[in-house]
Amino acid sequence: MFWNALILATRSILRNKTRSFLTVLGIVIGVAAVIAMVNLGRGATEAVTQQIESLGTNLLVVIPGQGLGPNSTGGAPFDTGDAESIRQQASGVEAVSPTASKGAVAIYGNENWSTTVTGIDAGYLTVSEWDIVRGRNFSEGELRAGNAVCIIGESIRRELFGRLDPLNERIRLGRLSCTVVGQLEEKGQSSFGQDQDNIVLVPLRTFHRRISGDNNIQRITVAMRDGVSGARVQAEIEGLMRDRRRISAGEENDFTVQDTKEIMNMLTSTTNVLTALLGAVAAVSLLVGGIGIMNIMLVSVTERTREIGIRLAIGALERDVLLQFLVEAVVLSSLGGVVGIVLALVASIALADLLQVPLVIDFAIILLAFLFSAAVGIVFGYFPARRAATLNPIEALRHE
Repeated sequence: MFWNALILATRSILRNKTRSFLTVLGIVIGVAAVIAMVNLGRGATEAVTQQIESLGTNLLVVIPGQGLGPNSTGGAPFDTGDAESIRQQASGVEAVSPTASKGAVAIYGNENWSTTVTGIDAGYLTVSEWDIVRGRNFSEGELRAGNAVCIIGESIRRELFGRLDPLNERIRLGRLSCTVVGQLEEKGQSSFGQDQDNIVLVPLRTFHRRISGDNNIQRITVAMRDGVSGARVQAEIEGLMRDRRRISAGEENDFTVQDTKEIMNMLTSTTNVLTALLGAVAAVSLLVGGIGIMNIMLVSVTERTREIGIRLAIGALERDVLLQFLVEAVVLSSLGGVVGIVLALVASIALADLLQVPLVIDFAIILLAFLFSAAVGIVFGYFPARRAATLNPIEALRHE
């Protein structure tokens, strides 16, 4: 009985190809929108995760001021003594990297490029998990003496040197003329659109003497040993900094100690909420498509009233007619689901490439969207099918 109903439903759909296409269009758009939006949201979450991990794992970031982002309040900058006290007194610390940055124009020959100059010490590359692909790192002597040497990012190499070898060449950074001794591996853009490779590293002492003219530290990054409690190290650092900055009991900190894992959890939870909202909005189009199926099926019942009357008159049961129209609605919605999945996969690939986010295919949401589209066919197809099944055979045969 089911197979007969399936054959009849398929014949009816093929008999009215244009109407069938318009009927499933809402389902196609709904399924494609839900899957594409969720996949895009998953890709954005993965991009955020990769961005945080590119900064280094198992890290604490100490910055002046209270809070992060646009609502943060300013605080007095750190100095090298603050970083040294963390290095010597905080337990569970593997490396400490104080940094200070300033915008500058890098000049080589007739080429120039706006960049960020960052003063670093020996722990920077370890903490940031950033490798040098050409040349070398700063020596201890260069760091202590504040020599005029630098390490450049890929964007600086490309914009200033093109195909030339940058090693041992000299570039100007404001008043500083420094020798390029190394080149960092390429990291690309962050999830926030920032070019991570547009950077020039110089020894911290060189930065203070020749670029900033002060001894300020803008950020202290702390790498913790594996297995160490981040909360315990964070509490120790907060205590050290409160003592050094003479913050009395009851007063709020004028600095922030942030665990990168907390930052990652916060950002991923935000993107997950946005993904859920996008999926929910897109799912509304599935309901609209279901209403479209119901309307078209009601029209189909009206057009085929005499056919239904004949079937009922020659012995077909109500459940046979009900099953025929219900199967027809489910076939339409399922067909729309399959086409929507194909369209969604194509859209996901295109959007991931356009927005420069990882391509993440969520097979669970694909299955859920397909099942939901089939359920839409059952829910919205039941009323027209029930109406067809309950027609009076005599009145149906009289229908013109």
